[in-house]
Amino acid sequence: MDKETLIAKLNEDLSNEYAAIIQYISYAAKAYGPFRPQLSQFYLEEVADEQGHAQFLANKIVALGGEPTTQPADLPSVSSNKEMLTAVLEAERRAVKGYIERAKQAEEFGDKGLAVQLEDMVRDESGHSEETERILKEWPL
Repeated sequence: MDKETLIAKLNEDLSNEYAAIIQYISYAAKAYGPFRPQLSQFYLEEVADEQGHAQFLANKIVALGGEPTTQPADLPSVSSNKEMLTAVLEAERRAVKGYIERAKQAEEFGDKGLAVQLEDMVRDESGHSEETERILKEWPL
């Protein structure tokens, strides 16, 4: 794994973290119905974790000599609470998969500190994924 490729992959991760922040903030505003207060709170509570991930990634990209992206990844168009939760679950699962891969790449590159931090981010994203799965488990149609 060369430095330029690692920087590019970290920028993809950063773009996804920006998208997650936007996703959670907009879904908190768009949630409706009898579960609105709980869903809105759930989404807003996730923003701080995603912001922390984005800040770490941006700092690491700069430390490696790169330029952090300022563009978020694309977000799906959703309209219902269930669609929002499903989109969040898919994004969290992608994040887990991506950070597992990135941790291996960081190890190959020789940056143990980055690998450990990415593994911590896997733990965070796995927790988000599991909580979303529990909310969706018996969600009404």
